Amino acid sequence: MEAAPPKEGRENVKHLMRAMIATGALALVAVGTGAPAHAKDIKIGIVNFTLCCSYFVGMDKAVADEASAYKNVTTISTDAKGDAAKLTSNVEDLLAQKVDGLIISGGPLAAAPEALDAAKQAGVPVVLVDRDFVGGDYSSWVGPDNKAIGTGIGKYIADRLGGKGLVADIRGGPADNTIGLDRTNGMRSVVEPAGIKVELSPDFGGWGADGGFKVAEEMLTKLPNINAFFCENDDMCAGAQKAIKDAGLSDKVFVASVDGAKGTIKEIMTPGSNWGATGQNNSDQIGRAGFHRLMAILAGAEPPKTTVLPSPIITKDNAVRFYNEGSIF
Repeated sequence: MEAAPPKEGRENVKHLMRAMIATGALALVAVGTGAPAHAKDIKIGIVNFTLCCSYFVGMDKAVADEASAYKNVTTISTDAKGDAAKLTSNVEDLLAQKVDGLIISGGPLAAAPEALDAAKQAGVPVVLVDRDFVGGDYSSWVGPDNKAIGTGIGKYIADRLGGKGLVADIRGGPADNTIGLDRTNGMRSVVEPAGIKVELSPDFGGWGADGGFKVAEEMLTKLPNINAFFCENDDMCAGAQKAIKDAGLSDKVFVASVDGAKGTIKEIMTPGSNWGATGQNNSDQIGRAGFHRLMAILAGAEPPKTTVLPSPIITKDNAVRFYNEGSIF
């Protein structure tokens, strides 16, 4: 990645990854042999439930990019295309290829017991990134506190609206997606007690800009008094922002979201933009942190089961500290 000016949020994650590395991740030795780093080749499987969106693509690329710094580390990436059975078979295929460890990006998938059982039986460590599965036996999880991010965005919205107004909430879906639910519930836990009404989207935006545009357009037609849109991810708010512009309401309606993609941060920094805030949940950072966590485990470290990454709220007042043109996501 290109060098970037010091940034508060990125530095926090750097410190966290350095702590992981300090446990032995960069030793890359055959545990118990005392052999030099080049004596052992390491093969890592990257298991993606879906690569449907820039967020998950960014996480996948971040793992591979971080691994590329080491000549004796190779990665094999898979895409289950949203099929839980395919994810399990991909894990089995990777185990047959004798991978040393697995990094699983579960996306909206809530559990994968068969995949985790297969890895456990093979004695292969598993690091979950972003999505923390319900149940199952895995080595470690690295990701965000989605409810806390929603709460932070809710505070931004409540402060900006001064305790009155209407917020349209564009949900990604499906109905049982706990990541989206946590973000929305976190936002509502602050906004509604402040006296602000929240209107949930009648349809799901599908986590994409097209879906966000369609839902926002419909809500703007039915609810002319909307003051702000909250979207469960950046992509849907990109669509909502276009719908707001098409309706000639950019000076009256602002948007706030979750993810902290570099394009979103750049938009927040743009003078006159109606994109107010985003909660950092950067897939580039999560992917790299997950890689270092797995390397630490392979070097013999005993990691914490759960590691919550910093998720600051990014606004025009601090966006310059988080923007990194070289970020994959």
